[in-house]
Amino acid sequence: MNPPRAVSRRSCPAADPIKRLVLVFLAVSVLATPLGCSREEHATTVPRIEDDHARPGRWRAASDWQERTDLTEEQRAEIERLRTLGYVGGVNRAPPETGVTIHDPARAEAGPNFYTSGHFPGAILMGMDGNVLHTWELSFEEVWPGRDYPDAPEVAESWRRAYLYDNGDVLAIFDGLGLVKIDRDSNIVWVYSGGAHHDLEIMNDGTIYVLTREAHIDPRISPNRPILEDSITILDADGTELRSLPILDAFRNSVYDRAPRAMKMANRGDITHTNTLEVLDGTLADRIPAFKEGNVLVSFRKLHSIAVVDMDTEQVVWVLSGMWIGQHQPTVLESGDLLVYDNGGAKGPSRVIEFDPTTQEILWSYVGDRDGPFFSKSCGSNQRLPNGNTLITESNNGRVFEVTPDRTIVWEYRNPERAGKMKELIATIFELVRLPADFPTDWASGE
Repeated sequence: MNPPRAVSRRSCPAADPIKRLVLVFLAVSVLATPLGCSREEHATTVPRIEDDHARPGRWRAASDWQERTDLTEEQRAEIERLRTLGYVGGVNRAPPETGVTIHDPARAEAGPNFYTSGHFPGAILMGMDGNVLHTWELSFEEVWPGRDYPDAPEVAESWRRAYLYDNGDVLAIFDGLGLVKIDRDSNIVWVYSGGAHHDLEIMNDGTIYVLTREAHIDPRISPNRPILEDSITILDADGTELRSLPILDAFRNSVYDRAPRAMKMANRGDITHTNTLEVLDGTLADRIPAFKEGNVLVSFRKLHSIAVVDMDTEQVVWVLSGMWIGQHQPTVLESGDLLVYDNGGAKGPSRVIEFDPTTQEILWSYVGDRDGPFFSKSCGSNQRLPNGNTLITESNNGRVFEVTPDRTIVWEYRNPERAGKMKELIATIFELVRLPADFPTDWASGE
């Protein structure tokens, strides 16, 4: 089961806006900023400008580019590069500490930990003491026998994200390649080869929301340079695709339709790099109508923005940027506030911030400093726990830690797996999720 993501009301203090023109990383927006507030603390909005590159319907299927005879070798190579964008198994220097290095049982939230690591194509269920309760593993070759191995092998050598069912079944994402469901013994239940990547969410009825992507050329974006198109895709419980909404279409259908035109080739074809998906339950809709039930909260790393997509009208209906750089894992808290992992890029240490989405006031934060370094240029995740603590995955450093509201670290885990020829690198932890203390584990093998 997923961590709780309920929301509730929160009052919105009045503010007198002034308008000023700003550069929102891609020079596409007008900022409505309350008087006396800094750019870092407040959101940007994008005005409507007619786009002469609008296109009807969906873009072509990912496999269509292979059948075209008019593509150059350079275009084919660029499409292959886009299709296999991923993350290396280990990128940062390994510290000497391994396993659980801090554990305060009186203050830490109890429960099993479920995570994916860059050292292997699998997932691990682990107790608070670091003991492994169960392991799943399934290779690219076992999922797709005979399929060509990606030019960027890291996308096939680990699972980018996984979801654990109560009975021990797991959904696993091979980043940009597809999604596989396996049982607790790592036997395949079904396979979806639709380019799943980064994130997914499972609804109470078993319906699966997952990010997907397709690499191809579309002349309405560029006549000769391939792009990577992200979509929100819905599958039934058996992995059959029900519908798929291209995110660029959702931009073009909305008042934010200038954004795709400005961003179209700004990032070597990976123009949005959508990295988070959360289906909203609607309890925040009386404060922000865009947050109605069934809408989807998404994060665009390359745009340094988060947004809400209305799946009924197929429109982007809310956008927020200017408070973070290369962010991950925006999530709605029970308070109605939002929690976001601000990677920070090259501008400084990473941080996790909790803020009021109606005022952009930062209500709580955890920021790295010299005494307590915290930085992950890519990946990363945050989870607000039932006891009010915050669990933070510092992916590139292979580290996960739990902090109290007063920012005391009460649990810490460092990946014992090392990567590199001399084992000089620590393996990435893509995401670690703390499951409820009563999560069933009687099927676990005790590995």
